[in-house]
Amino acid sequence: MNFKEWVEKADRDLKLAKLAMENDILDYALFHAQQAVEKYLKSFLVKNKVNFRKKHDIFYLLGLCIDIDKDFSKLLQFDLEIFESAIAVRYPSDFYPDINTVKRAIAIAENVRDFVLKKLEVHKEDF
Repeated sequence: MNFKEWVEKADRDLKLAKLAMENDILDYALFHAQQAVEKYLKSFLVKNKVNFRKKHDIFYLLGLCIDIDKDFSKLLQFDLEIFESAIAVRYPSDFYPDINTVKRAIAIAENVRDFVLKKLEVHKEDF
């Protein structure tokens, strides 16, 4: 997959996150917001020809991005910890996110998208 295909997949996850939130499926809204962030970061890594392990770890991916471009450390200002339980929500558990958590997660995913697209030197309209 090329980097644009990663962005397109990430955009679909972000869209699904919003649809799930609108339909009060908050666990999957959080999951898809997390997936979007992962894929936006992976798009940058793919464009820069960096291999990465296939695991659900935003901080691992972000670390690889920071190694290429220190500017990515700006993403640490966002509450990325919000996504730590996003993978677990796919399975039965005691955790269920509230609407405010999901809204924050989606906003973070949108900010990551904007940041990564600038780094990729592409425009929102290209997708």
